[in-house]
Amino acid sequence: MARIPSEVQKVRSGPRGTPAVKARKTSKQAAAPSGTSANAAPARRPGRPSGAARGPEQRSRLLDVALALFARQGIVDTTLGEIAREAGFTPAMVHYYFKTRDQLLDVLIDERFAPLRAALGVPFREYPDDPVAAITQLAQRLVQVAAEHPWFPSLWVREVISDGGLLRQRMHERFGDTHQKASLSSIARWQKEGRLNAGLEPSLVFVTLLGLTILPLATSKLWRNDPVRRKIGGEEIARHAVALLVQGIGPKKAG
Repeated sequence: MARIPSEVQKVRSGPRGTPAVKARKTSKQAAAPSGTSANAAPARRPGRPSGAARGPEQRSRLLDVALALFARQGIVDTTLGEIAREAGFTPAMVHYYFKTRDQLLDVLIDERFAPLRAALGVPFREYPDDPVAAITQLAQRLVQVAAEHPWFPSLWVREVISDGGLLRQRMHERFGDTHQKASLSSIARWQKEGRLNAGLEPSLVFVTLLGLTILPLATSKLWRNDPVRRKIGGEEIARHAVALLVQGIGPKKAG
């Protein structure tokens, strides 16, 4: 009998009708999981946004929800897990953007509060020689900010002007009191020049204006159903605040 070459024997050793060389998988194919190709993209990390376009929207959504919860129940009593549930995201999604609540709070201060804070300082720079115009515009800006950002009044009362407010503490750490000193300097100068009531305490002017504007807005749920006051809006609140602060409670003098 003629001797069969070894090469032919190797081919015949595979499954019936299939050469053994073709029957064997390549190393990459063998390593790949069932149902996937060897060149498939790596799996997405848990919590990572599904799509670059949705990333900014998801992040903004988390910031909005955090502000609403902070205004409703306070910063200390709000966890990242609660923010995730309220936003409809997983906790991993929140941790992808913000590792800790402190980091989230710093982002809120930089991106949401810093622009508002800067805008509130504009009237004193635009009207350096007209305290009535400056204070009037500041009152109008306060009620405008509250109208555009519903979380602002409650959060400001709870976390900024209240004793022990966490937001006030962190804002002071980030920005200091430069704006406050500038405002006090303008008020003192106006008093010396006879442009503003000398009986006013400079350090209480801004706090008083906040109380006359933001406090009514923060407590509006308590009086909105009152038939006498239900039609009062931001414009009326701003006008009332300026009248009390600048003109006082006595009768308006001619001229």
